[in-house]
Amino acid sequence: MAVPKRKTSKSKRNMRRSHHALKPVNWAEDATTGEPVRPHHIDLKTGMYKGKQVIQGRE
Repeated sequence: MAVPKRKTSKSKRNMRRSHHALKPVNWAEDATTGEPVRPHHIDLKTGMYKGKQVIQGRE
């Protein structure tokens, strides 16, 4: 079994973990309602996607 020869320093450990952070979610403003929506997601309130009625809205 492989065993580390030296202790990993805090600096090296944190450099390795620098890519583990979560990215902030991108929100876009809806062109018709002006509400924030996630890109490539259906607006559940209106049921619209890319300007087309896809599902029945919750209103």
